[in-house]
Amino acid sequence: MGEVAAKLKVMPESAEVDLEKLKDAVVAVLPEGARLHGFAEVPIAFGLKALMLAVILAEGVTGTEGLEAAVAGVEGVQSVEVEEVGLL
Repeated sequence: MGEVAAKLKVMPESAEVDLEKLKDAVVAVLPEGARLHGFAEVPIAFGLKALMLAVILAEGVTGTEGLEAAVAGVEGVQSVEVEEVGLL
């Protein structure tokens, strides 16, 4: 089959959340078989920025539920949304 790429939109709880620390915390909780490929900060409104993550899931991993749950459990994360999923 092959590896899967998932693009996640991570919304912080507030504009005061340090996105660099949030990214480090998210990387620390990635489940086995997942690795961060890239990230970007995207302005939303009134100083609030979302953290966009590109995550590569290993061959054989099915679904993004475990990844979403792990990221949603990080302190400072309000919500996690899968924007895109595709095969590499």
